[in-house]
Amino acid sequence: MRIILAIQYDGKNFCGWQVQPEMRTVQQTIEEAIFKLTGEKCTVTASGRTDSGVHALCQIAHFDIEKNIPAEKYSFALNTLLPEDVKIIYSAKAPKDFHARFSAKKKTYCYTFYLSDVALPLYEPYAQQIDKANVKLMQEGAKYIEGEHDFACFLASNSSVKDSVRTVYSCKVKQSKNLITVTVCGNGFLYNMVRTIAGTLLFVGQGKLLPEEVKKIIEGKTRNHIGKTMPAKGLMLKKVYYSGIKLPKIY
Repeated sequence: MRIILAIQYDGKNFCGWQVQPEMRTVQQTIEEAIFKLTGEKCTVTASGRTDSGVHALCQIAHFDIEKNIPAEKYSFALNTLLPEDVKIIYSAKAPKDFHARFSAKKKTYCYTFYLSDVALPLYEPYAQQIDKANVKLMQEGAKYIEGEHDFACFLASNSSVKDSVRTVYSCKVKQSKNLITVTVCGNGFLYNMVRTIAGTLLFVGQGKLLPEEVKKIIEGKTRNHIGKTMPAKGLMLKKVYYSGIKLPKIY
């Protein structure tokens, strides 16, 4: 039986999603809980691998198991074995052809900044401190990121990806009091792409780039003049979209 999981986790004390030797990861933590519950060793496959320090409001994953436990009961049962910083918020039986990664149609990520002259203890684990930013300029720059482009300019220098063409359905910048969020929805993302988009838009908001220069940077397909890759702590996987799959509405 194939089980689908919706998972929420605080990434600050995890070395990312994927299992790594002698490292605390989300995948390993969940797989160990499944083994304790069922006695079966299973591989939990996620919609994508989040990096060390990245959070997830609703990561989607699946695993195959023979144990005869009702699919909807796995969330409650596993949560009794999981630590406080990762929980299963939903479980269900998945169609046989469902694959958490390959069946995904699009994803939404959110990067958060907070405006402050000092580092604030309650914000620091989940957002990046900045002292200033013009949100209207950031919004103008974000428009150039939307659409289908070759995003080679955001490709990490150590990446082995051959095709850097992606479609960004929306890129929005909003401010609520002292919080500024950059929310990006696309059919897929390059390694560190969203964090670099956030850094580039921050450069725009701080007057280091003109909004229209974002278009030139993308067309140039090089990493020259792009913003910094922002720290992982401000990034959150917000939502993964599928066709014909019912998921909890927690967004």
